[in-house]
Amino acid sequence: MQRRSLSRQIVLSTGAVVLTVIGLFLVTAYVLYAFLFDDMVGPDPNPDDWLPSNTELVWMGSVTVIGLVLATLSAQKLARRILKPLNSVASGIRLAASGDLSARADAGDESLGETAELVRDFNALAERLERISYERTTWNAAIAHELRTPVSILRGRLQGLAEGVFDPDENLFRSLLTQVEGLSRLIDDLRIINLADSGHLGLELTNVHLAEEIRMLVALVQPSFEGRGLAFDLDLDEGLIHCDGIRVRQALLAVLDNTERYASPGTVYIRLRIHDDAVTICVEDEGPGMPDELRVHVFDIFRRGEGSRGRHSGGSGLGLAIVQAIFQAHGGYAICDAGRRNGSVFRLNLPRGEVSTAE
Repeated sequence: MQRRSLSRQIVLSTGAVVLTVIGLFLVTAYVLYAFLFDDMVGPDPNPDDWLPSNTELVWMGSVTVIGLVLATLSAQKLARRILKPLNSVASGIRLAASGDLSARADAGDESLGETAELVRDFNALAERLERISYERTTWNAAIAHELRTPVSILRGRLQGLAEGVFDPDENLFRSLLTQVEGLSRLIDDLRIINLADSGHLGLELTNVHLAEEIRMLVALVQPSFEGRGLAFDLDLDEGLIHCDGIRVRQALLAVLDNTERYASPGTVYIRLRIHDDAVTICVEDEGPGMPDELRVHVFDIFRRGEGSRGRHSGGSGLGLAIVQAIFQAHGGYAICDAGRRNGSVFRLNLPRGEVSTAE
C-alpha cells in the first residue's frame, strides 16, 4: 500500500509539473502568435481569428498527451529506482526486528546515490548488530564455562562437609578458599572489561617510577618462574611517567602470567623505553611462540590457544583482554608480534603524560 502510494505520488507530481509547463508554453506561445504579430493575421482580421483552429487544438492536445505519457513513464522508472532499495531496507528491518540479524538489503544496480548509501549504512548496522549478538552469545557461554568448574567444586566439597564425607581440615578449607579467590578474580576481571567497554574505567594518575615497579613485580613472580625454568633479563630506562601505577602493574602481571604458562624454559626479556612523549614495555620469551591466526586475536575476550583449553594450564581467557583495556584507557595500546628469538613479544605502549616535578 505504501509502495503504491509513494509511486502514485511521484507519477502525479511529475505529471502535474509537466502539464503545467506544457500549458504555460502553449498559452504564452499562442498569445505571442495572436497578439504581438498582428501583421501575420492580415489587413482586416476577424475578431474571432485569435481562437485556435482545429489543427492547432489537435497539435496542443497531442503535445500535452505525449508530454504526460513521457512524464509518466519517466516517473515510474524513477519510482522503481527509489523504491527498490527502500523496500529492500524495509524488508531487512522487518527481518532484523524478528530476530534474523543476518538480513541484508540490496541496493540494486540502478539505485540512486543517496538510496545506495542508505543501503550500505543499513548493511553496516546489521553486520554490527550480528557481530555484537554473536559476541554476546559467545561471551555468555564462556562465562558460564568459567564459572561452572569452581562452583561445581565448591558445591561438591560443601556437600561432602555437610554429609560428613570430608573431614573439616585445613587443607580442605584452603582448597575452598582458592576456588573462592578464583571466582573473585574472574568477577573483578569481568568488571574491569565492562567498565573499559563503557568508557568508565577510572584511572588514578600519579607520577610513577616504572622501572622500580617492574623490578618489584619481577622479584614477586621470580620464584614461580624459576620453578618453570625461566629467568629474567631486564633492561629498563629510568624516569618518571604519569599513569595509574596499580593498573599498569596489573596489566604487566597478566602478561607475565601468560608468559609463565606458555613459554618454554629459557630467558624472559623485559625492556622499558621512556621517550619524551611515550613509554614502551616489551616482554619477549624464547618460544614456542603462537600461530599468526591466534596472535591477531590474542587480546580478544576468552581467546585461548587450542592447547590451553584445560584449566590446569590455561587461564580464564580474560587476562590479555584486560591488558588491552587498561592500556587503551591510558590512551595507548598493546600488540603481540613474533619475536626474534622464536617466541612472542608483547609491546605495551602508553603516553608518558605530563610529569609534575612538584609531586
